[in-house]
Amino acid sequence: LANALQKWLALFAREQHPQSHALRWSTWQQSTEKLKTALIGQNYPRRQLLVDISELVQRDAKTGIQRVVRNILREWLQHPPAGYRVEPVYATLEQPYRYARQFTSHFLGVAEPAGTDEPIDFTSEDIFFALDLQPQVQIPQATFYQHMRRQGVIVKFLVHDILCVLEPQYFVEGAAKGYTDWLHVVGDTDGVICVSRCVANELEQWMEAHIWKRQRRFTIDWSHNGAGLGIIPTQSEPRKPAGELIKRLRDGEVFLMVGTVEPRKGHSQVLDAFEQLWRDKHEMNLVIVGKEGWLVENLSGRLRNHAELNKRLFWLNSINDEQLEQVYAASSCLIAASYGEGFGLPLVEAAQHKLPIIARDIPVFREVAGEHAYYFSAATSDGLAQSITDWLALYRVKQHPKSDQIPWLTWEESAWQLSRILTENSNQ
Repeated sequence: LANALQKWLALFAREQHPQSHALRWSTWQQSTEKLKTALIGQNYPRRQLLVDISELVQRDAKTGIQRVVRNILREWLQHPPAGYRVEPVYATLEQPYRYARQFTSHFLGVAEPAGTDEPIDFTSEDIFFALDLQPQVQIPQATFYQHMRRQGVIVKFLVHDILCVLEPQYFVEGAAKGYTDWLHVVGDTDGVICVSRCVANELEQWMEAHIWKRQRRFTIDWSHNGAGLGIIPTQSEPRKPAGELIKRLRDGEVFLMVGTVEPRKGHSQVLDAFEQLWRDKHEMNLVIVGKEGWLVENLSGRLRNHAELNKRLFWLNSINDEQLEQVYAASSCLIAASYGEGFGLPLVEAAQHKLPIIARDIPVFREVAGEHAYYFSAATSDGLAQSITDWLALYRVKQHPKSDQIPWLTWEESAWQLSRILTENSNQ
């Protein structure tokens, strides 16, 4: 050591000693980042896909929209987009956006919650996607969406339809005004993904007539919903067979309607048509699956007090997805009588079960089912009854359109397509 010190002193005197400033070193922050990347970078990506499920967190309305939200969310949690961490989030009228850790643990059947519902954090490169529809919560958050955008977050919404503003006669008073306000909030973000090409076209036309100043481009994309009803049951929704429901169906064909009972769905016309068919001695069953909606007090009373209830008419307003699977399997034909739709999820669910379809001739049903459904355009119950009779004549000689040729996506494919649109656009 003494010899080494003497040699170093001699070098130092001639300023030829090794210089320490060339030593490579890291700050504590840099060292921490390297350690974090080494430990969790691959399994816990820094970029977040913040998925707004504000309605689902509070209640599962068990509508078509909720079915989409549940299935897409499940697929994203199990198969997150490459490079992103999926974080379900929610807000309420009283609270800002928070991580939905408690709900997510329950949703996935995890015994211990993965954390508390703390306020969300975000950085540039994150994506905020409003998968759920909750205008009452989302409208007041307009300022917050702009704050996120200024921080570099991409903010986009899923648009299921804009029927509330295009056909307000089918909705409660004031609904069109509230939905218009929501569309203006959506229009001030980075873009939307619609559930069909028809909705994308309708929204584009509507926005052209309602122009507001924008500093960045607004993208309108579309992606079809998936099919497949299977969902992990929660403790409040145990698996129950639908055998007793099926046993009550009488002989003859079983015609099925799926969707919330509301004026737009055409239940009244279908019920009128079946009453005529029953009077004409046709042996057939009509099964209506869907909870009671709005502006249908007279119709719901008529259904509950109908002479054929639980004989040839069945209203199932509180069954779960697994029971619905069994009802699809026991049916002969799906009737899609809506005057307007954003997508028409029951059509692809029927196709999955190879269930024939009688559908009202509207553009979105043509987009989804093509030539693989039997279309009617009758505005009266007499005309619809005749269409059903004509379809039966084809069905009994196996000449009816076959739904099994309808192209449809699995929920995994639908979720992947949605994430592809979101992440590709965010990297442009």
